[in-house]
Amino acid sequence: MHSSTQSSLNLLSRNFILLSAYLASSFSFAAEMPLETITAKSTSQTQYLQLDAKVEPITSATVSAQTSGRILAINYDVNDLVPEGAPLLEITSKEQGAGLAAAEAELAKAQAQNFEAQAQFERYKALFPKGAISKGAMDEATSNAKSSAQAVSAAKARLISAKENVNYTIVSAPFSGRVTAKWVEQGETISYGQPLLSGYATDKLRAVFYVPQQYRQQLAALDSINLSDDYQQYQSDKINKFNFSTQADQSIEVRVQLDNLQDTLQAGQWLKAALPIATTEAIYLPKSAIFQVGELTAVYRKQGDKYLQTQVRLGKQLTGNQLTTGQVTQVEVLSGVMDGDNIINDAASYVLFLNQAHANQAN
Repeated sequence: MHSSTQSSLNLLSRNFILLSAYLASSFSFAAEMPLETITAKSTSQTQYLQLDAKVEPITSATVSAQTSGRILAINYDVNDLVPEGAPLLEITSKEQGAGLAAAEAELAKAQAQNFEAQAQFERYKALFPKGAISKGAMDEATSNAKSSAQAVSAAKARLISAKENVNYTIVSAPFSGRVTAKWVEQGETISYGQPLLSGYATDKLRAVFYVPQQYRQQLAALDSINLSDDYQQYQSDKINKFNFSTQADQSIEVRVQLDNLQDTLQAGQWLKAALPIATTEAIYLPKSAIFQVGELTAVYRKQGDKYLQTQVRLGKQLTGNQLTTGQVTQVEVLSGVMDGDNIINDAASYVLFLNQAHANQAN
């Protein structure tokens, strides 16, 4: 029973095709249906080599402890986005605070001693020409004035270092980015140089892919490149083409810098890189101009004052950003159509019109 039904469907399909061909050859251009036609024209199309590109961070870092102490708080975890300068974690600061207080006191003492030494030096300098002060006393006052001034400078340097030690108890983000690893936990005691958190900058990433050696000339001529994922297209002219290869197959490494200000890219994801390798001439028609029933693929081509059903052979389809004209799906016609042929743009509507016209004639 199934075989009988399938045979009936095949017979119906063939009859429909023959009827469509007959009607197409019987109705003239002067038919009542307004016909929208297009002119087949050969156009240049670029062929692309699709390559897998992996997204990598350009800037990444691991922040380490610049002082010792116990961790009081960790403000960010793995996968968190962190703005530049944000406090990542806090370390106890009692020891550092005590060192700061001692440095401030030392500076105050040095400044007081310097004030006294400078005052004495000024007094001796005024009395020495009058013979009231011996040369030895004058030399001692001069030496004390210089050494006390140097002591103030040294105390100021120690104060700066003590302040930095206090600042090191709050570890800040060196750039805006995403945390990728946490090496310590709250409450742990850490020492100088111990890794704390790792991350990478998200505003600029790079896509890395490898080009086979036979396409090195096309790569050398490459000024910009398109990359895409399932949702978005990316274009960049910041291309770093390596002049050597470390790959076993001797392919050429290419790094493409990508702006990621909207955070649509993620480190580790894959993109498709489109490398232009050749330009060919081909005829493309809108998909609406193609009539397909069963194994028949045809268009309605004008011949004289009639539109005849003409069988065609199709190639690849182009959509979206691959098109040079608009966003409608275009189909490559390999045979059956020549430059300058007038083709009905909406083949399905035309077939329906022909069937309706034939039914009206029959009645």
